[in-house]
Amino acid sequence: MGSPISGTMAKIFIQHLEDSFIKHLLDSKNVTFYSRYIDDILIIYDSSYTNPIAVMQYANTIHNNLQINLTPENAGQINFLDLTVTRKTTNLEIDMFRKPTTTNTTINYLSNHTLEHKLAAYRYYVKRMFSLPLNKEQQLEEWTTILDIARSNSSPITS
Repeated sequence: MGSPISGTMAKIFIQHLEDSFIKHLLDSKNVTFYSRYIDDILIIYDSSYTNPIAVMQYANTIHNNLQINLTPENAGQINFLDLTVTRKTTNLEIDMFRKPTTTNTTINYLSNHTLEHKLAAYRYYVKRMFSLPLNKEQQLEEWTTILDIARSNSSPITS
C-alpha cells in the first residue's frame, strides 16, 4: 500500500498543472470548457479555432509522466463519467450513460444489511435523475431503469 497522503499529493500536483498550463488554454479562448474528475477530463472547444491534436500534443508536453489520450466525439456525442453529452446546433444536451459492462447490482433487499444501506444506491439514482436537466422522456426512461435494478435485487417494488 502507498502512503496515506499520496492522494492529497496527487491532487496538489494536478491542481498545480491545471493552474500553470490549462488556465492558459482557457484564458486564450482556445478551450471553451474544461472539467476533470480524477483522471477523466472533458474539454469543449470551438473546432473552427482549435485543433484537438494540437491541444493533446500541448497537454502531453506538460510533464513527462503524464499521457493524454484523445477520445473525440462520435456522431456529435461523447460519454463523460455517467453522462452522454450531445452537441446540438445551439446547445449541449445530456443524458444518462451506463457502460455496456454495468451489472446494475446493489445490495440485495433480502440480505442482512440495514435498510439505510440497501436504499443508498436508489437514493443516489433518484437524486441524480432529478438534479440533472433531463426531459420527461429521459426521466421516465431512467425511472424505468431504476425500477428494473430494484426488481433484479429483490426489492419489493409494487409499481
